Amino acid sequence: MTPSSAGSPGRNEICRCGSGRKYKQCCLPKDEATAAAARALAAAEAPAPVAEAVPSTSARPPKPQTPQPWKATASRGFARRTRTPRKMGGG
Repeated sequence: MTPSSAGSPGRNEICRCGSGRKYKQCCLPKDEATAAAARALAAAEAPAPVAEAVPSTSARPPKPQTPQPWKATASRGFARRTRTPRKMGGG
């Protein structure tokens, strides 16, 4: 980007304010704060999206309940395990 081009300079180019410092060390934080404030103001002024009512559970079809005799009743690992003593002693 040349100094005569429009817009903000690149991060490593000389700042446009005339301080002689790099843009990222001079005016970049100020410009980012200004842009963030403008975005926040625009978001505050924009109408909030209309939130639909909480979808009821009846909107989803029920899960199929097919018999699976090869699976234990608690197939997710929550079944009670038998208590076995831990190994003791040196390794």
